Amino acid sequence: MHLLNADLHCHSNVSDGTLTPEALAERARAGGVELWALTDHDEIGGQQRAREAALAQGMQYLTGTEISVTFAHVTVHIVGLGFDPDNEALVAGLAATRNGRLARAQEMAEGLAKVGIPGAFEGALRYVGNPELISRTHFARYLVETGVCAHTHEVFHRYLTEGKPGYVPHRWAALRDAVGWITGAGGVAVIAHPARYKFTPNEEWALFTDFIGHGGQAVEVVTGSHSTPEQVRYADTAIEFKLAASRGSDFHSPGESRVDLGTLPDLPGRLTPVWELLADRLHTPA
Repeated sequence: MHLLNADLHCHSNVSDGTLTPEALAERARAGGVELWALTDHDEIGGQQRAREAALAQGMQYLTGTEISVTFAHVTVHIVGLGFDPDNEALVAGLAATRNGRLARAQEMAEGLAKVGIPGAFEGALRYVGNPELISRTHFARYLVETGVCAHTHEVFHRYLTEGKPGYVPHRWAALRDAVGWITGAGGVAVIAHPARYKFTPNEEWALFTDFIGHGGQAVEVVTGSHSTPEQVRYADTAIEFKLAASRGSDFHSPGESRVDLGTLPDLPGRLTPVWELLADRLHTPA
């Protein structure tokens, strides 16, 4: 099971990716993925398409989403896997989390206009499949298209992180609520890419402790933004907190993502893969 090529974190154009769920499934299979999950931000509207496409490609499939939460004044992402996508509390919770993105985007555009970048809101909307899910990534693509920056990573560094002119904080769901929606729908909650949050040791300990207290069961160890030392660190963290380990590229777009679908290193063999907790929730090709 440890050698299973699972990619349990990626995004389609239903949120802030550039490919359709069907195109992602095809790309995942071409990359050797055997078990796949589409985890669009705060959205499960692409799940049926992704599941059907995965099965048609001969892959196993787990339902997925990535929920934005606010913890210690920082935006943290919680991936949900293997849940019932028709669960009413989950559907309502995700809808509530999406609320406010449009107003936030308009504030971001106002900040960019003040530093000589007009029309960013309208420009970002051209990249949005679902206006409810407009995000910093859509602004970044527009700023690259118009030549303001050479690539999206430069946009984030210069304009869209805290203290920069296009940054606007947003209060997301509470950790308790996000984990509760996932587990209440029969799924497993996973802390996504923990190295990205830059918490102090005490803050990180509080995150993991609260997460487990609310019913969380797993952490991403191998992911697109983790270096090899970070993979080792969070493998140790998974063992320390008795959490299962997940693996996912966080793929968004062929031209933007650090790693492609299916190309991640294996999970360390000393860990329990998250899919072992979800064996009865796998969708399997006939």
